[in-house]
Amino acid sequence: MTAHEPPTEWLLNTDPALRWQVERDLLDADEQVWRATRGRIATEGMGARLLAQQDPDGQWAGGAYFPADGHWSAWLQHQPGQPWTATTWSLFTLCRWGLDADVLAGTADKLAANSRWEYDDLPYWVDVCINSFTLTSGTWLGADVAGLVGWFDDHQLADGGWNCEWQTGSTRSSYHSTLNALEALLFREVYGPAGESLAPLRRGGEEYLLSRGLRLRASTGEQVGPWATLLAYPPRYRYDLLRALDYFRRAAAVDGAPPDARLAEAIGIVRAKRLAGGRWLQEANLPGQEWFPIDVAVGEPSPWLTFYATRVLRWWDSEQKNA
Repeated sequence: MTAHEPPTEWLLNTDPALRWQVERDLLDADEQVWRATRGRIATEGMGARLLAQQDPDGQWAGGAYFPADGHWSAWLQHQPGQPWTATTWSLFTLCRWGLDADVLAGTADKLAANSRWEYDDLPYWVDVCINSFTLTSGTWLGADVAGLVGWFDDHQLADGGWNCEWQTGSTRSSYHSTLNALEALLFREVYGPAGESLAPLRRGGEEYLLSRGLRLRASTGEQVGPWATLLAYPPRYRYDLLRALDYFRRAAAVDGAPPDARLAEAIGIVRAKRLAGGRWLQEANLPGQEWFPIDVAVGEPSPWLTFYATRVLRWWDSEQKNA
């Protein structure tokens, strides 16, 4: 193994939630191999542990966005960061890991009957604020979330992106909200009803990020904040340019398009973070209550980030050779 090749055995010696993706995307394993590994998410490791925490009413921790043990506003005032144990985050995590939706058969109906948003008491599948996550999870579980699709069209801002603070009058898009929206729209386009093209909506958000080099302010050309280039797993709602690059990799595959040349600088930043031995470090972590640790502590080599970074660089380098 050269200094820049990924440590394959290290990546394979991980949870099924990651291992199946390594087999499929880095090792080009036969489909029956990686599908068998993906099927173990429900019965082994982190996936099984998270599934075991689901309440009989379909929720996790008794709440939609916040745990039921205390008023949601008190969490924001007195706890170290957002709690990540409630339904929205638990569902979204299982979806991102690749759990078969059939494992959660009946959950969509249970949430429709039993779960309501803490901030305005709306039913779970009628969200109007955190709807990037709701659209993704609802599409995955087969819930009726068609009404949320129009929200993204109605609330796309003049600069092409989105901002979850639109309710307080914000007219400028947010990096975090825009990437969350783009990921949800792309997921819906791939896994939702056939023929539902959301590419025109995605184009505005993509241009918002691309025109800013995935990390800069349009007004000054300065970086929006150190968080833009600090790599973290799990990302939750948080933006960083590796997560954005992985979105553009997936979008290019859906659109049948080559990578945009404006991604080159961000690719260079990710490449420069690679250590000898082909690993990447965990550089940041969002504080908050969680069921169990999902990845390593800050400063340690991260299997998840190593996988994502390796996959992105392989995609980019392969496309450059074929250009």
